[in-house]
Amino acid sequence: MKKISAACLILILASCAQPELNTDAGDDHDPSLEAVSDLADRLAQFAPTELTVDLESLTEEQREVLGLLVEASRYMDEMFLHQVWSGGPAMGEMLRQSTRPEARDAEALFEINFGPWDRLNELEPFLGSRPHPAGAGYYPEDMTKSEFEQWIADHPEDEEAFTSLTTVIRRQDLDMVAVPYSTEYSKWLAPAADKLRQAAARTSNESLKAFLELRATAFLSDDYFASDMAWMDLDSRVEVTIGPYETYEDGLFGYKAAFTAFLTVGLPEESAALDKYKQELPWLERNLPIADRYKNFDRGTESPIRVVDEIFTGGDTKAGVQTIAFNLPNDERVREAKGSKKVLLRNIMRAKFERILVPIGEVVLSAADREDISFDAYFNEVLHHELSHGLGPGKVTIDGRATEVRLELKDLYSTLEEAKADVMGIYNILALIEQGKMPADLRASLEPTYVAGLFRSARFGVHEAHGQGTISQFNYLLEKGALEVDAEGHFTTISEFFPGAIRDLLEEILLLQAVGD
Repeated sequence: MKKISAACLILILASCAQPELNTDAGDDHDPSLEAVSDLADRLAQFAPTELTVDLESLTEEQREVLGLLVEASRYMDEMFLHQVWSGGPAMGEMLRQSTRPEARDAEALFEINFGPWDRLNELEPFLGSRPHPAGAGYYPEDMTKSEFEQWIADHPEDEEAFTSLTTVIRRQDLDMVAVPYSTEYSKWLAPAADKLRQAAARTSNESLKAFLELRATAFLSDDYFASDMAWMDLDSRVEVTIGPYETYEDGLFGYKAAFTAFLTVGLPEESAALDKYKQELPWLERNLPIADRYKNFDRGTESPIRVVDEIFTGGDTKAGVQTIAFNLPNDERVREAKGSKKVLLRNIMRAKFERILVPIGEVVLSAADREDISFDAYFNEVLHHELSHGLGPGKVTIDGRATEVRLELKDLYSTLEEAKADVMGIYNILALIEQGKMPADLRASLEPTYVAGLFRSARFGVHEAHGQGTISQFNYLLEKGALEVDAEGHFTTISEFFPGAIRDLLEEILLLQAVGD
């Protein structure tokens, strides 16, 4: 087995900001580079972990394609740094040139966080004192939510462009304008598109060739629909995801997509073993604990599931906490036509289970519960979390107006969506066990593994969608008696009340989404 090592920094997540840096002043006197005193301790919170990937089974052609895609993916880093904070590149360069004693630790933490804000500590600045702007680099830093909303009210013709996933908002004299990503980030998108075309020319895999060519075109046109459809059909050992996707970084409205990249090697046998769950999606939708009028029976059920090993990441997903799985694309048009693809990063999941989940379980769970934690339960919870993103309300009608849950809930959408996927994942596993479609012995390890996972995710903090959703689940289950805490502070799951509490919580979350309130 050939090994690819990666500094898989297994512990964080969040956003960034926009300073006016005085690059002419010596850095010894620049207050924007004044660091907190515990930089080394903050770095020590991360667990550098070597990842291994089997490359022996890949052809020379596939390895060459991967090399070209690594080059394309590096541009995602550059664009994402600008997206989270327009002053990021200047500050990064100042840190590289700095001779301060703490500069190397500060530079390392800056690279992990893609900016001077600690993604493990409520976005507290670890360099300087500038607060993190909610709109990151997507909007004018001094723009308020009310100003944006008033502009839309006064200029309804601008609403589509202003709320688009792929525009940034800029001031132009006394006006505001929506600038397409293809214009704002052309410096990086053009060469990234060129690398994708080179990789397309090198591969003999027709589905990969089609996706890469269409995604290269999308980089320059901002129309990602065709390439998202082609990505759903991708059938290749080289499994690549690259482009603007998640909207977590936009803390104002959740409208704007961040550039990201995953380069992985597909594991066909492991993927095929999970195909059976795709067939259950229509039944799982019908089984949701809400009225049928709120259910989404129109989404596609193609929904491929891929198990992969990660080789390289770029952009949004590299910042802070490392992703263990994802469910894309987010375009409701694609989801209605084909569903969504679930990608499970096996080597990252195994590393997080061993380095994080098990040690946390030993600290927070009762002796009986900690013995029941299992990787099998963890893997299935992650799988069904991702499957659940493709279930429930998506496109909705509010007061006779066709819209999407994302647009109605704005900055709260990501929090509710992540909580929904967590809770629905457990609800669906319990339902499939009851139907005899998942092994009954999984039940014993399901609940303790889930609760240990809540503590793992809660470390992300209440400023971030996953952390907010996790804490909401924890408080709800505690109030419903599904969790108990003993005198030593250890938690025990109460199986008698757990399924009912999960069902009730899921119903409340789904109704919030369905009515868009």
